Amino acid sequence: MKILIIGANSAIATAVARQYAQRGDQLFLVGRDASRITTLSADLTVRGATAVSQEILDLADTHRHNALVEKAFEQMGCIDLALICHGTLPQQEDCERDFDALLEGLKVNTLSTLSLLTELGNRFEQQGSGKIAVITSVAGDRGRRSNYAYGASKAMVSTYLQGFRGRMHAHGVDVIDIRPGLVDSPMTSEIKKGLLFSSPDRVARCVVKGIERRRTTLYAPGYWRFIMLVVRLIPDSLFKRLKF
Repeated sequence: MKILIIGANSAIATAVARQYAQRGDQLFLVGRDASRITTLSADLTVRGATAVSQEILDLADTHRHNALVEKAFEQMGCIDLALICHGTLPQQEDCERDFDALLEGLKVNTLSTLSLLTELGNRFEQQGSGKIAVITSVAGDRGRRSNYAYGASKAMVSTYLQGFRGRMHAHGVDVIDIRPGLVDSPMTSEIKKGLLFSSPDRVARCVVKGIERRRTTLYAPGYWRFIMLVVRLIPDSLFKRLKF
């Protein structure tokens, strides 16, 4: 397969890229840290990728998204899978006190993703085949007191994907909303780890398998589907008193 991975420096994206490299797929990596992208490219080549291309880009710069997508299609001819896997975990207290902090989180987690989906949607529509997968979060299932700024940024993407999926289905393109739970990664380095945390490798295996099975909404690992079902069923009268 020919695979575009946007936000390739993230822990989940790196683990997913390694899964595909071991299968001999062709990869196009996008990230803002040049040294890490270069190191990852070499690693993926050793693991068996047939070819690895790279593009250095701050994904918050939405004005460059069109050129990015055009370059990826030009180099690979077609794209079988585009995976959007970048984001940030803003501090809830900062977002409560400072709108600029909230806006920065929305720019990275929401607006840049919607910009990329706009560009990818237009090209995949013309191509008439392929898959577009986006890493969102279980946090978008319900706004919790401890991280509703982050949850809201992901919820908007998930809602957007629902309608986007209908549009792309008419053109033979699958759209997958991937909702990881707690992941032991640099983004959660300041959070105390517990039994519900998963490794990036475990999440990556769920992602690759779920994409192959053409899932629409994928919880990774799968037990988060049941956890979030319980969370969504908690009455508001009780939920507003919870501090988690």
